[in-house]
Amino acid sequence: MTWSSGTHSLGAEPVDDGRTRFTLWAPTSERVTLHRLEPDSLLELEPFDGGYHGATITGCPAGTRYRYVLDGERELADPASRSQPEGVHGPSQVIDLAAHQWFDDTYLARPLWDHVIYEVHVGTFTREGTFDTAIDELDDLVDLGVSAIEVMPVAQFPGRRNWGYDGVFPFAVQDSYGGASALQRFVDACHQRTLAVVLDVVYNHLGPEGNVLGVYGPYFSERYRTPWGPALNFDGPGSDDVRAYFWQNALQWFVDFHVDALRLDAVHEIVDESATSFMAELSRQTKELGRERGRRYDLIAESAANDPRVVSDVAVGGLGIDAQWNDDFHHALHVSLTHERSGYYVDYQGASDLARAMDEGFIYQGEYSHFRKHRYGAASLALAPERFVVFAQNHDQIGNRARGDRLATMITPEQARLAAALVLLTPAIPLLFMGEEYGETAPFPYFVDHGDPELIATLRLDRAREFPELADIGQLFDPAEETTFEVARLDRSLRDRSERATLRALYQELIALRRATPALRRSARHCARAWADGDVITLTRSHVEGDVVVLFNLSASDVTSRLPARFLWQNLLELAAPPSDPSASVALSPWGFSVHGAVFGAR
Repeated sequence: MTWSSGTHSLGAEPVDDGRTRFTLWAPTSERVTLHRLEPDSLLELEPFDGGYHGATITGCPAGTRYRYVLDGERELADPASRSQPEGVHGPSQVIDLAAHQWFDDTYLARPLWDHVIYEVHVGTFTREGTFDTAIDELDDLVDLGVSAIEVMPVAQFPGRRNWGYDGVFPFAVQDSYGGASALQRFVDACHQRTLAVVLDVVYNHLGPEGNVLGVYGPYFSERYRTPWGPALNFDGPGSDDVRAYFWQNALQWFVDFHVDALRLDAVHEIVDESATSFMAELSRQTKELGRERGRRYDLIAESAANDPRVVSDVAVGGLGIDAQWNDDFHHALHVSLTHERSGYYVDYQGASDLARAMDEGFIYQGEYSHFRKHRYGAASLALAPERFVVFAQNHDQIGNRARGDRLATMITPEQARLAAALVLLTPAIPLLFMGEEYGETAPFPYFVDHGDPELIATLRLDRAREFPELADIGQLFDPAEETTFEVARLDRSLRDRSERATLRALYQELIALRRATPALRRSARHCARAWADGDVITLTRSHVEGDVVVLFNLSASDVTSRLPARFLWQNLLELAAPPSDPSASVALSPWGFSVHGAVFGAR
């Protein structure tokens, strides 16, 4: 299971008795020397075919710090470094990823459709901002009922604070989070609680500070541009080995860290005109790895293209990804609750669009977008609901706002309860953003800890241009200030306040209901239908063990609606109430919802 080239295992791999095997791809360098810092010495690597260099060297146990010297001149960290204890500008360090003693032998991952995912940013999830302190919060999440923890990117980035999308050493785990061993302990602790781990990885760009890949070889392509600069080279000269580099990175998370799934950042920015794209090959190899190891490994894509090929099978020309985020659902929900229509929200109408997202997946399936000023998207009705991940908020939808404000600061408690039901009762895979379940109000603005003053100045200028109205009055968060990072930390004291505890209890009840009710679990597309009548959405979920109907009132007025005239219906959130006659009206309070199960399961 290897690429046509790039078959060598990259980086520093301890072998035995203090020996370590070093392997590097540096096709533009004739001579590569290992600079071992402890004790200080220079050791030649042997050149191999295809631009590879390597050697097994004694006296390099775990903990040894080193750099590579290219052609006797430039000295750099290892592009496949597993540890950067002094940050992105420091030397690499040999670590033994096989040293961890795992206790998750009996753990078996759920299928994606059975998950409720909880997204966290390690640095702000706890006061200390480490994997070890995050472990202390896992029991609370188990009690809530979530089944998977999605961790924002952990690849080594500049400084001590960052969203994670500025990583420049994809194989190294951020040192301020605790490094590789801490991530292994975290995953192990999750699995012991039957929590899956989804890791966010970035294969569309690298950060601007400390990036050394371009010096070693043709990792980047000037033929294409992304919002972050040159695109990664997945289809030009040398691209086989660039693909191998990123495949080995994915392999590391699955094998050495026991991660269950990868969330692939902004796949629409991965430019690849190959007949067999990197993404399709990544999908194929991931499935092959799962078969070989008897484990389940999944891929979840973030894509802004509304392209059903992302989650279509490779055999029919798709990328073969298992699921993708559905921004359309979020945007329609946000407009329905806040009536905000600026920016990309101008394209969304509220209840009717939200019903379409529940019913068909994408809202834009080739229609004209006023925000984009062109048609976009393609039909998604043939895709199963489990191919979509839906949410009321996530790191992007909060953090890309001018003040990083959360949904809880824009809506009423009744609307927050409705948002929970809209996400957790729909047929797609639900995702929650950390703190959402109790109405966390701490903002989540964009923050960095770059060391390059020019880079910081450019970043500040870009943010000011994006949000001039706040910049003019000094109300825009400075992404480089530590206080911007500090305000993003969760305030868990909110959980104990009565109104917040009530909201959390509702999330807990809805998750439990979703898990216990067959009709609310896995659905084929024809078994999950939704439509809007004015501001009321009716969602039907059909199952041989009993149907479920959910009514959502997306208005500030009292309304009445009717249940389908097929059965007597039991209110599943008020089981003490008598069954409803199918001819009776159902009263919905402002921003209210009701969940009804058929009293007789067989039709």
